[in-house]
Amino acid sequence: MPPPLSRSFPGLALRAGGATPISRSLPEEVPVAIVCNGTTQAVMMATPGDIRDFAHGFALTEGLVAGLDEIEAFEEVASEEGIEARLWLRADRADALAARRRRMAGPVGCGLCGIESLEEANRPAPRVPEPGFAFSRFELAGATDALRAHQALHALTGATHAAGFLVPGEGVIAAREDVGRHNALDKLIGALALRGSDMGAGAFVLTSRISVELVQKCAMAGCPVLVAVSAPTAHALRVAEAAGITLVAFARQGGFDVFSHPERIKTEAADVA
Repeated sequence: MPPPLSRSFPGLALRAGGATPISRSLPEEVPVAIVCNGTTQAVMMATPGDIRDFAHGFALTEGLVAGLDEIEAFEEVASEEGIEARLWLRADRADALAARRRRMAGPVGCGLCGIESLEEANRPAPRVPEPGFAFSRFELAGATDALRAHQALHALTGATHAAGFLVPGEGVIAAREDVGRHNALDKLIGALALRGSDMGAGAFVLTSRISVELVQKCAMAGCPVLVAVSAPTAHALRVAEAAGITLVAFARQGGFDVFSHPERIKTEAADVA
């Protein structure tokens, strides 16, 4: 049985008025191994929930599979050491993967640990299809506020990231949480893929800065808009521009900055002087 998502621990709060005993809920993180046909492809520290979503999303965004039809079975096996997320791939895909086996072992804050070459770190992101929609600027300005309603674990612990899927006119329709921002996005992508959602029909919303690997994952999923509460890196912006992704940053307190492909954001007549 997988461990709980959080545990309560005693502590001591030191404030101007003195010391007070406290009890706080802290999020769990455990090693999660992504295993394909018996071979470990990655080991990441992650929150031990939504592991099926995580494994499928990671397999898609890291190019272990090109589509869910290449995954024949899934098994989650928990032990004292951690969790194995076992994917069983179609024979032809397993053979192709064996030819380009890649190991990753990383802490929650790093999404590129364990790569084997500079070329892998700078792998080009696929260009996303041109979407047939545009977002209201008000929808994007309120996206991170809307995501908060889906952050139950963060409300309990104050220590997890979230990724949500925002659909024009519908709001945030799905979200996943994790101590790692990359893991949260992989969990969301896996969940959406498993339910057959069109990720080209909305935006990913993140509670973090935008680093290059998050843009790469967005591109792999075919999502044309990426919204975050914090800033992008310069390299993330370059990759987003080339991949055709609208990059929205500092989305909070009713406003945001847009750095690439602003044509997908409606400017309402009331906003024009």
